[in-house]
Amino acid sequence: MGRGGLSRTFQALMLCACLGIAGCAGAPRQHGGGQGRAVIGGSLSFALPPGATPNWLLPISLPGFTASFNGAIRAELYVPLYLYSGASGTVGLDDAASAANPPSYAPDGRSVTITLKNLTWSDGNPLTSRDVEFWVNLARANKQSWAKYTSGLIPDNIVAFRALDEHSFTLQLDRPYNPDWFTANQLTSITPLPQRAWGRTGPVAPVSDADRTDAGAKRVFDYLVEQARDLAGYSSNPLWKVVNGPFTLTSFSSSGHVVLTRNPRYTGPDPARLDTVTFLPFTSGSAEYNVLLAGGVDFGYLPTANLGQRPKLEAEGYRIEPWAGWAITYAPYNFANPALGAVFGQLYLRQAIQRAVNQPAIAAVIWRGAATPGYGPVPQDSDDHYLSESQKANPYPFDPDLARSLLAGHGWRPGTDGVLACAAPGTGPANCGADIPAGTRLDLAILAESGSDETDGTMQVLKSELSKIGVGLSVRTQPLNSVLANCSSCTRDGGDCSWQLSYFGTQGSWYFDANPSGEDLFATQASANFGSYSSPRADELITATTTGRSPGAMRDYSALLAEQLPVIWLPNPPYQVSAIDAALRGVVQDPLGGLQAQRWYWTR
Repeated sequence: MGRGGLSRTFQALMLCACLGIAGCAGAPRQHGGGQGRAVIGGSLSFALPPGATPNWLLPISLPGFTASFNGAIRAELYVPLYLYSGASGTVGLDDAASAANPPSYAPDGRSVTITLKNLTWSDGNPLTSRDVEFWVNLARANKQSWAKYTSGLIPDNIVAFRALDEHSFTLQLDRPYNPDWFTANQLTSITPLPQRAWGRTGPVAPVSDADRTDAGAKRVFDYLVEQARDLAGYSSNPLWKVVNGPFTLTSFSSSGHVVLTRNPRYTGPDPARLDTVTFLPFTSGSAEYNVLLAGGVDFGYLPTANLGQRPKLEAEGYRIEPWAGWAITYAPYNFANPALGAVFGQLYLRQAIQRAVNQPAIAAVIWRGAATPGYGPVPQDSDDHYLSESQKANPYPFDPDLARSLLAGHGWRPGTDGVLACAAPGTGPANCGADIPAGTRLDLAILAESGSDETDGTMQVLKSELSKIGVGLSVRTQPLNSVLANCSSCTRDGGDCSWQLSYFGTQGSWYFDANPSGEDLFATQASANFGSYSSPRADELITATTTGRSPGAMRDYSALLAEQLPVIWLPNPPYQVSAIDAALRGVVQDPLGGLQAQRWYWTR
């Protein structure tokens, strides 16, 4: 590698200087070529999504630190207990990338026994059952701080941890569960942690068993979180040097520039083939595209606005491959917002807004055909095993006339600026609805992620179409991490509930675990139920999907939320349209958002 000429180098460096792109410096490559002969070693640069900056390594994430690329990078350093992948075309267990052998469930479904693989931490200590217990203890004592926590789910459903020996343990469960769901959506949350290195309450405190009491586990967790917030210290802090994955961390900047290096002490079945992988942040898709053209990225992406340039990039030595996602895309309502929460609580209002969303036009024009319209809570552009006929058929097709009629029929009248206001307060069939005062205006605000032409275009189309039915929409943009941090769930009498709508779906709003159930998204008080949606019937169906074995429960859940509209359903884009150096092999774009960068290799 590294055969770029002077003119390409100068071009890339000038782009970096003009665009202010962190981590962009370095000689571009001559891309393409390769005769299929594998070359061990070498370096690779990978473009992060626009406006995305990695900001968390600790395998127990706080709210606001849950972006998918955090988890994808982290899995290269800390091997999760179980990892699933859709790389083979169907979603299944990726055994080589998992820290344990397949689990064994008791006949009554109330316990599961697990045996770890022969992995070694980079400080020389073996991976043991104690490292899994350490994660469980920290998660249990600090569950209210864990972004993924939902009451009743992991770690609540693990009532006892019993080590059988150094490498085997049994988890006692609070009730029988669907084994497929429990492995795919619960055990995948566990990442063994190096207890012999991290089991301390401060930088000079000795390693101890403090995590075996709730008070001690809180002190250990507070110390680890304090270290995890110090992004500038990641590359020098000895905590983050202790890993068991195929890579180690070499550098990590607050701007998002991350370098991983092959772990020479990795002992598992899935070693890295490249020497280094560098993750490059970009402020926008257009900035990344300019560097891509200059040869400064080995594995990047082609913004949909530039899809017409595909032949040019292919001539430069790239292959272009869409990266489909096991995901849904949406904009959540904040049902707890003090000003408009009661408005969002009216189904007719949500129906009117959904009918004003021209999904086919957004998919065709903004995404240039790369996105797929989505009508409910289950991915519908891949396996339809879980999909209801109702969601598939689209209960609320684009119909602005019907949308206007719905609003007018419930007492909303236009003001001088065309924005509707409630003129018939009350709870009758021709009234605005409960707790909606007279004069309340349908003047909404949405917080959207910055840096994406597609997001900007989607917001403008949404604003335009809503204005035609009398609904105002103001759009404010922020970097992705800020959007996630600022749209966390709240209650009307606590927390910051000022946000009304939010959009973080440029690469898809939610990437599912292997089973696309809704316990994290739409169950009452679920961890990622940002808008505080609550439905007893939805809760009942979600429970049925997690404890029962009937596929009908998932289809009923799909139909219910397609009809009840807990969010604005929007077209689901590909994770990205990738531009990959034609000489790079081993890349299989995982619909679950994983990278498996250890399997990438150059050919020459």
